[in-house]
Amino acid sequence: MSDDVLGPGPRTRVRRLPNKALYDEETIFAILDEGRLCHVAATVHGKPVALPTLHARERRTIFLHGSPSNEVLKSVSRAGEAFITVTLYDGLRLARSGFESSIAYRSVAVVGSAHEVIDEREKRRVLNLFVDRVLPGRADEVRPSSEQELRLTMVVAVSIDEASAKVSRGPTEDDEDDRDLPVWSGTVPARVVFGDPLPDTNGAMASGDVALPASVRTLLGQQ
Repeated sequence: MSDDVLGPGPRTRVRRLPNKALYDEETIFAILDEGRLCHVAATVHGKPVALPTLHARERRTIFLHGSPSNEVLKSVSRAGEAFITVTLYDGLRLARSGFESSIAYRSVAVVGSAHEVIDEREKRRVLNLFVDRVLPGRADEVRPSSEQELRLTMVVAVSIDEASAKVSRGPTEDDEDDRDLPVWSGTVPARVVFGDPLPDTNGAMASGDVALPASVRTLLGQQ
């Protein structure tokens, strides 16, 4: 594979509707970064398990974090390999038949080598990366992680060794015989919308003197 292409690999090649497949780094990274959750697959005590969790990407590495007792993360670390998926729901693609109707989506599948992050300084840096991944700029607004919090958090680094994207968008694919039917067809876009912030009313917040932080204002387009 070239430096900016991550597939097709033996475990991530798109075989069903391969015309929707993309293997370039730019597309794959954009989907990974926009996705707010990923799913991590593992075999735990001989049984298949898939865990929804937060992720953070840095170049060709995906970081995962959770409790040290998390069996999926422990399994991934022991196996030295992870399988991760991310899906973005972009709306409805409504055809003139139920068979051809579907959703608009962008998805990524990643396979890569995995290891636990042990170094305390690196672990602290990655956890700040997670905070900013959820809300850019937030890591500078909150207190640093305590030593106990570091002990209570497991961080796993996954190398993006191979990956593929699958993108479904655009007009529906009605059969030729269906196109003259008086049935509405088309697309209905969907997007995430953030509502008005609801402040906590405990501790220092009870006075109402704590201003909305820059990270939240930026998120809401207020600056």
